[in-house]
Amino acid sequence: MNDAQSHQPIAHEASWGYDSRMINYIQKAAAHGLYEIRGLGAKRRLPHFDDLVFLGSSLSRYPLEGYREKCTTKTILGTRYATKPIELAIPITIAGMSFGSLSANVKEALGLAATAVGTSTTTGDGGMTSEERLSSKTLIYQCLPSRYGFNP
Repeated sequence: MNDAQSHQPIAHEASWGYDSRMINYIQKAAAHGLYEIRGLGAKRRLPHFDDLVFLGSSLSRYPLEGYREKCTTKTILGTRYATKPIELAIPITIAGMSFGSLSANVKEALGLAATAVGTSTTTGDGGMTSEERLSSKTLIYQCLPSRYGFNP
């Protein structure tokens, strides 16, 4: 095999996830070590705030007059078994994203934003940064068994 043949990408059929053009791009990037830093796209439409639907399943009727009947988004997690339940101003939390996928500045900004609106953040599987801990009033620490030397 000569040098020109060794750098030719292997021709593959399109898979269920990637077409042949994308497979060739990945193979060239792996062979040469040069690649664009970009997302490869979502397979479905991304959700929007208009997609959120709140159902008041325990309400017998809708509040009609705002000054007499107050409607609130306050949510309490762990009312049954927790010794110290978590109280959130809104029923939306920031999901766990690891320190490896987000920078310390982004983790700090998410913590400040979550604190400002009255909700919680989750650390993710990469551990907790000191900036994240200081900026988040309510922080949920994600523990993964048998990872990163932690085994409960």
